This record gives sequence, C-alpha cells and structure tokens, in this order.
Amino acid sequence: MHFYAFYVMVLCMRTTIEITDELLRRAKEKAAAEGTALREVVETALRFYLAKPRRATGYKLKWRTECGRMLPGVCLDDRDTLFDLMNGRP
Repeated sequence: MHFYAFYVMVLCMRTTIEITDELLRRAKEKAAAEGTALREVVETALRFYLAKPRRATGYKLKWRTECGRMLPGVCLDDRDTLFDLMNGRP
C-alpha cells in the first residue's frame, strides 16, 4: 500500500500557472464539452505542444581558420577564375 501511494505521488504534481482569463474560459468550455476534467485538457495541450518537432534555426556556419597565404594570380573577386585554379585548369 505504501508503494502505491508513492507511485501516485511521482506521477501527479500540483503546480500553479498563470494564464489569461480568456484562455482559461476556453479550456473550461472545452473540458465541459468533452466531459473531461480541466486538468486533462491542459495535459493534452501540453503533450501536443511538447511533441511537436523543434523548428530548424537555420544553417550555422562554423568557421575554421587555416594558416596559409594567397597564391599569386588568385583573385577572390573572380569566382570562375578561382574555381579554374582550384581544379587545376590554367
């Protein structure tokens, strides 16, 4: 019996949250329409929200610096010539 009481305490936790009156009213209306408890509506909404995949924040370039020098004849403003030099074309 003591194990059961501990088991229930681990699964349920009381907390206080602040939400707008309008949101609370809508949640209560939803619970009443579905014949469920307000707690179930809030838990379902939180589970749904937390299950959504995170949106990608975009590509993050990681700079890696190398020691070196500019080769003669290389002009970084001319992409085509730069690619030719990189690929060994004169």
